[in-house]
Amino acid sequence: MRVDARRWSLLVALPVLAGLGAVAGWRALPVGFHDWDGTVRAAEASVRWAGPAAAALAAWTGVRGRRLDYLRALAARSPAAAPLHDLALLVAVALLAHLAGWALLAGPVLREGGFGAAQAAGVAAGSTATALVVVAGYLAGRIWPHTLVVAAAAAAAWAWGAFRPSDAWALLPPARLAPVDPFEDLLPGVPAAQAGWAAGLAVALVLGYTAWITRRPRLLVPVGLALGGVLGCTAWLEAAGGTVTAPSTPEYVCREWPVSVCVHPALRDALPTLGAAVAPLATRLAGTPGAIRRIEQIPGREPMRVGRGVVGFHLADLTPGYERRAVREIGAALGGCAAGASTGYQEQVVSWLLDEPMPARPITPFAHWAESQRREWFARNYRFFRACELSRAHFM
Repeated sequence: MRVDARRWSLLVALPVLAGLGAVAGWRALPVGFHDWDGTVRAAEASVRWAGPAAAALAAWTGVRGRRLDYLRALAARSPAAAPLHDLALLVAVALLAHLAGWALLAGPVLREGGFGAAQAAGVAAGSTATALVVVAGYLAGRIWPHTLVVAAAAAAAWAWGAFRPSDAWALLPPARLAPVDPFEDLLPGVPAAQAGWAAGLAVALVLGYTAWITRRPRLLVPVGLALGGVLGCTAWLEAAGGTVTAPSTPEYVCREWPVSVCVHPALRDALPTLGAAVAPLATRLAGTPGAIRRIEQIPGREPMRVGRGVVGFHLADLTPGYERRAVREIGAALGGCAAGASTGYQEQVVSWLLDEPMPARPITPFAHWAESQRREWFARNYRFFRACELSRAHFM
């Protein structure tokens, strides 16, 4: 009874693993906004960091359990009963910790709805990946009951998530998903295949070990079936070709004053700051062929675009300074020149457009003109500015 009761000390690890996973996942979330697909990526990241700790805990339990087998031999139970009991408890604790950490990450978006097939598959993929590292760590501790196996299990679990070479291998759980663009949808097929791969391999390991210690060859039949499922999910992931997202139709929320600024709904909190940041640029472009009517966020896969009064810019997150980065990107698109074609005169005008300090060189009267003079001059010389053909003669 004392040996069995000691197993419940593993429950102490539940808040530790949940906290570690939540912290790791939180670091993977885009700054300033939360969405469901970003939460799935964060949950995958939590497995990559909490997984090694869970594997080490499982390996330590396996080593300790193997050393107590001489006491369990006094009972008439099957030799598989104690390992399977310990393993079931370990998996339950690890899964509860993973789900608790995921719930903390998903808290800000739970009230907004939108939880769908892709997110459910992502939760399943993270859960089965966690179960897999626990099973592998525990069985390693049972087979090789040495203290060094604890560190080896943690190192192997970490290396598995960090050093897989190709895109196809990167899709295996725990996956290394890139940040999910707000204008893309996570495909449910890939995390579903990840969940099937991890679950099939975990079941194969457990059944194989059980067949070995009980000397029951008939258990090898379900082992073969589980490995067949693993191969099927591997082919499924290979067919994905590294694609885990698909473009979605852009949806916008807008702020119409002082200039129309539109962003993805998840980034609506950026609208007041962006509107204030682009106002000087829009004001100085007024009255020129480059006058701006609308500035809208575009998907990360699309190149910057300027034309017909509409400017597309990128906004990956809301890390400090995001509004200045957006304005600089627009300024670079308006006044950027090919390599070697840029002049100091061009930089002076761009600095004025962006409301930034002007370069001291070259010396031109532009730096000393009043704002009205600069706007009048810019309207006359806009085509030379866009063509990167400004020279000293244009300032005389």
